[in-house]
Amino acid sequence: MKIRVLYFASLREKLGRAADDLEVPAGATPRAVLDQVLGEKLAQYRAAVAFSVNHEYTPGDRPLSDGDEVAFLPPVSGG
Repeated sequence: MKIRVLYFASLREKLGRAADDLEVPAGATPRAVLDQVLGEKLAQYRAAVAFSVNHEYTPGDRPLSDGDEVAFLPPVSGG
């Protein structure tokens, strides 16, 4: 199935892109997609990421559907 993945803040910077269109297996979850995208090289960035599916915050273990838009939202710092 095909999904759209959006990256924000530090993830966008680390990955060097704002979005991807990905082919993922049926039953994939936001957490599994994040693990796939980050791989081992960037695994340390996954701990505090929040997930949004179709503009609604969701747990990382929610099964995705074809055509979903998934956003990965790392913590934002500032002052």
